[in-house]
Amino acid sequence: MADFDLVVRGNIVFADRILENGFLAVRDGKVALVGSGPAPAARESQDFTGAWIVPGVVDGQVHTGSPGNEWLGRGSRGAAAGGVTVMVDMPYDAGAPVWTVERFARKVASAAHDCHVDVALFGTVDPHAENALDVIPGLIEAGACAFKFSLFEANKDRFPRFPDDMLYEAMRRIAPSGLAIGVHNQDQEISARNIARARAEGRTSILDFIDANNPLVENLATARIFELGAQAGARAHAVHVSLARGFELGAMYKRAGVRATVETCVQYLMLNREDDAERLGTRIKHYPPLRPRDEVARLWTHIAAGNCDFISSDHSPWPLETKADPDVFKNTSGGPGLETLLPATWTGFEEHGLSPSLAVRLLSTNPAAFFLLGDKGSLEVGKDADFVVLEPGRYVFDPSNAQGAVNWSSFAGRTFTVKVGATYLRGAPAWDGSKVVNAAGTGRFLRPTRG
Repeated sequence: MADFDLVVRGNIVFADRILENGFLAVRDGKVALVGSGPAPAARESQDFTGAWIVPGVVDGQVHTGSPGNEWLGRGSRGAAAGGVTVMVDMPYDAGAPVWTVERFARKVASAAHDCHVDVALFGTVDPHAENALDVIPGLIEAGACAFKFSLFEANKDRFPRFPDDMLYEAMRRIAPSGLAIGVHNQDQEISARNIARARAEGRTSILDFIDANNPLVENLATARIFELGAQAGARAHAVHVSLARGFELGAMYKRAGVRATVETCVQYLMLNREDDAERLGTRIKHYPPLRPRDEVARLWTHIAAGNCDFISSDHSPWPLETKADPDVFKNTSGGPGLETLLPATWTGFEEHGLSPSLAVRLLSTNPAAFFLLGDKGSLEVGKDADFVVLEPGRYVFDPSNAQGAVNWSSFAGRTFTVKVGATYLRGAPAWDGSKVVNAAGTGRFLRPTRG
């Protein structure tokens, strides 16, 4: 009689070590045994010798609902294809941000019914509502894994600005729960004035957009987030740091005992102003924007030094027609990223000579811990058997067969050093290298494990 449901062999990557030509055994959806040498008997065995076996990615910044064309179910197909086994979805959904318990409950139901991978959810607060902050306890009880706010008003109804004093009070109320508070780090006044000046002068190219959202716009907001968190005694988190100064600020506050954390996104590590802005044009509009090549190089030094808490995609599947206006300021911000987060990040780590274990920490282990998802992010015994088979080689990324809502990508034509050969969720296949193979509803809604 077989001792295990599944055994796979390959180069197994943990957060602190690599087990070359090892095996991983699964029982009842959990990692039951890892080791070297002859593999134990199992009902099913798969030999991936020469490939990397890595924990499923926990993508901590996903916007499947923002454009209104994808939502959780369709997005989860792209996640499976990209080796993402947990999507942490942001609350700024088209038409109905998740700032009531009722809306949160509807989204939980969608996660459980529609998804091919697991889902955790941010909550937020409507700053215009009467007694707005009173919703916080209900969202915590409903299972929010974190809260998201913005210092910049991208849209007054769907993505509003949160005033500093209200943000401080929200942080103070959330702090006892142990949940993190992620904040969009963009200074409203400076950014808005720069944008207005550029448009008045007819400067509306992608380079003008980058100049309008200069380092001061980001760094001033990042510092404000950490200081508000310090005063509130809360877990203050800058959600997309694109500048070395942001990492320096985070490290400074951490040394002072503040629970400050810093996240960056793969586009800020793998794309830059000189090589990619004019080539990609308005489609590469992101908040924050792409940075110069030398600034990207500085980001990598902070990655190597351990100053980054995790890396995400900021997946926002806007159709290309919403990014095609020659006036960049009229276009939507963001782009698809679930299918490229893992292979693009892995490629960057290999190009910079960084350890696969560090990649696993920043893509899987750290974000799982950040969102209090105790069963995720690792291939240690007892954890959920969420893992990805990464096949090494030279692979030109083609988004024409993307599994999500759009078939374009800023990484189209980019050569990656790995591809996702298979994705497993709790020991069962979700992606076989060419198609999604599990059923909608296989994914689960994940509640944080609070102390």
